[in-house]
Amino acid sequence: MHREQSKELTKQLNIFPPERSPEEALLPYGEDWVGTTNFSLRKPNFVILHHTAQDSLEQTLSTFTLTRTQVSSHYVIGKNGKIYHMLNDYYRAWHAGAGKWGNNTDLNSTSLGIELDNNGVEPFSPVQIESLLQLLKVLKEKYNIPAANFIGHSDIAPARKVDPNIFFPWKLLAEEGFGLWYDEDIFETAAGIEEQMNSIPVPAEDSAETVDSTQTFILGQEKILDVEPEVALRIIGYDTSNLSAAIQAFKLHFVQGEITPELTERDLMILNNLYRKYL
Repeated sequence: MHREQSKELTKQLNIFPPERSPEEALLPYGEDWVGTTNFSLRKPNFVILHHTAQDSLEQTLSTFTLTRTQVSSHYVIGKNGKIYHMLNDYYRAWHAGAGKWGNNTDLNSTSLGIELDNNGVEPFSPVQIESLLQLLKVLKEKYNIPAANFIGHSDIAPARKVDPNIFFPWKLLAEEGFGLWYDEDIFETAAGIEEQMNSIPVPAEDSAETVDSTQTFILGQEKILDVEPEVALRIIGYDTSNLSAAIQAFKLHFVQGEITPELTERDLMILNNLYRKYL
């Protein structure tokens, strides 16, 4: 069935000029078709990571080979680290579904899907992550995929999906060049500034001495974030039409602690540091 589908798609690509629909037939085409010599295959520009949320690798491989399921992925990686390449990278797999990242509303057409055999509530095996890193290195170099374009299913569909789960090592991936991460020294810097400000003597009410307002550091949303949280999330790429879901997706990826729709001071500091990296 895989071979037959591939042949059918190849046949469609080789039809030139393509058949015209009734609407297209009304367009003012020239008398002759002129085929350009300058073209190539489209290349993927995103990698979207998933957990399978199934009971076994065998179940997932079966799911992706049944026509009625209407789901697929380019790669599946087992707990034992074995990589199963299920679809040519240039083909459009059906793994992302309805979702949005930035202005991109058809992630299936621009991405590679990688599924990790994981039921959704368990840590990922070290050998599985090692195989993933090796695969990502090959794909990044082969297709020149930007570091920021390695994302999770929950990032593009925050109201629907939670994969890969809270155990996924996003920080490790970012350290290897797959995805972005925040600068962890921001907490030390903030603590140092707060300590400095606490040591500044408060002038007496009748004193003419004043404190330079540019030195003041007050913890609070309006001081921690340069922009509104919704704006910062949109700059990173999140669809904020459901803001609570977007916040939870952001925290699932970058905070990986208590996944709530509220942003703590620590969350805001992470968000402020990160959105600048995506500018």
